[in-house]
Amino acid sequence: MKIEDEIKQSIFISAHQKAVINLIFTSNWLYHRQQTYFKPFGITGQQFNVLRILKGQHPKSLSAKEIKSRMLDKNSDMSRLLDRLIAKNLIEKKSCPNDKRATDVTITDSGLQLLKEIARKQKDIDQVLCLSDSEAEQLSSLLDKSRG
Repeated sequence: MKIEDEIKQSIFISAHQKAVINLIFTSNWLYHRQQTYFKPFGITGQQFNVLRILKGQHPKSLSAKEIKSRMLDKNSDMSRLLDRLIAKNLIEKKSCPNDKRATDVTITDSGLQLLKEIARKQKDIDQVLCLSDSEAEQLSSLLDKSRG
């Protein structure tokens, strides 16, 4: 559906304004679709992001600070996010032997198993944009370009 129909506005100051509004609208739309997708697995998109980051380092650990630096949403409340994943037995957190203020975080076997379950349905969330592979590549390139 066209952005004009979605927000019931047909006049924009410029093509750039329309593109920015469309990008913000689509980002929020995608976020809500993603939340709906992850709900049956008992996690949020941010929690999934943490698990994917930790899986990429497995079996090594990462500090909470390093995880936050790799997050898609840099405004995440990392302490609360990690505590919720610990409560679900998806990660473990231990004091760093070199720096008592820091913590080392690792993914558990349960966390790895959950990611395997999600991976079986990953194509569903990846195809939410209804784009061909070449269109997805082009969109990704344009988004990279827009960030400079």
